[in-house]
Amino acid sequence: MKRYRIAKICMAVCLTFGLIMTLEKPFAVQAAEVTATVQGTVMSGTTSELLYLSTNEGKMEIKLDSGTDASACKILLPDTKISVSVTNGSDGYLHAVKITSDTQKPSATIDTSTTATVTGKIGEKSKGDLLYFNTPQGEMQIKLDTTTNMSGCSVLVADKNYTIVCARGSDAYMHAISISDGVSGSVAASSGLTPAPADPSNRKAATMTVTGTVGSSTKENLLYLSTSGGEMQFVIEGNTDSTKGMVLTQGSKLTVSYYHGSDAYLHAVDIVGVKNNLTVADIDTSSTATVSGTVGSKSNEDLLYLDTKQGTMELKLDGVRSVTGCKVFISGKKLTLTCARGSDAYMHALDITG
Repeated sequence: MKRYRIAKICMAVCLTFGLIMTLEKPFAVQAAEVTATVQGTVMSGTTSELLYLSTNEGKMEIKLDSGTDASACKILLPDTKISVSVTNGSDGYLHAVKITSDTQKPSATIDTSTTATVTGKIGEKSKGDLLYFNTPQGEMQIKLDTTTNMSGCSVLVADKNYTIVCARGSDAYMHAISISDGVSGSVAASSGLTPAPADPSNRKAATMTVTGTVGSSTKENLLYLSTSGGEMQFVIEGNTDSTKGMVLTQGSKLTVSYYHGSDAYLHAVDIVGVKNNLTVADIDTSSTATVSGTVGSKSNEDLLYLDTKQGTMELKLDGVRSVTGCKVFISGKKLTLTCARGSDAYMHALDITG
């Protein structure tokens, strides 16, 4: 009787141990068993744990886990076309076994002699091969290439922190040379957006020129320019000559001469706007007035619309003698002006202080 009891206990222990071993690795057997391969495009909302895939049959939700092989395709940004081998999980989800992509995009020529390291978070606007990268200095646009080294990251998804080494391409975009997970503590924040004091003796020569219109995101130290090749960004620094292109309101047409900075940004050397008023009126400088207000959105190189407490003033810019405290005028910028009446009945700005 005692032997029978001992045998029952041993059998129960063996069954319990076997059950525990089975539960410890619920997907181990199934991980190698591919049940289907699906093709589609990555959808918004995808994270490093859950892939949303738009297929011909509809939306699929596929789990990504430590066993997923993403070595052949780590870019999981919206609109990226991928193929996914999947297996059935005991949790009711499909689990990704392997992710691949056949998309091969031509690369621009990249100047790897000058690189920059930037840290930040991938923005929600990122799609396909174009990253909108939010850094402490502002938003950057960085292109991905088939040669981008992504061995340092698991997968590339929106709203996650990365460190990117990049360089300027022949298409004027920054291109990612390598990408790694997280933010490296040893990488110093770029100082490219802090205008240096004007120093004519240290003024750099422009290497290229482009024409476009001012974008809505333009700031006093960063010009967004919509061109035929896409939106470009230019740092406005202390040595930038903006005397012929001070008004940076949305839609204004500009020509910008620039050079490639070591901080991964393009830097404006000269900004030239469109000026239609070629005649200068006689200005009565013996009687001047001082007014304050903010730059109106309709302002251009010829006419400054100044929103004051008393209403909107129209001041011509053909007689400006000095500008202090600012390099450019953007919508909403607060200004104080000394102005005088001209023979054309307009008020003309003489001295402007930002």
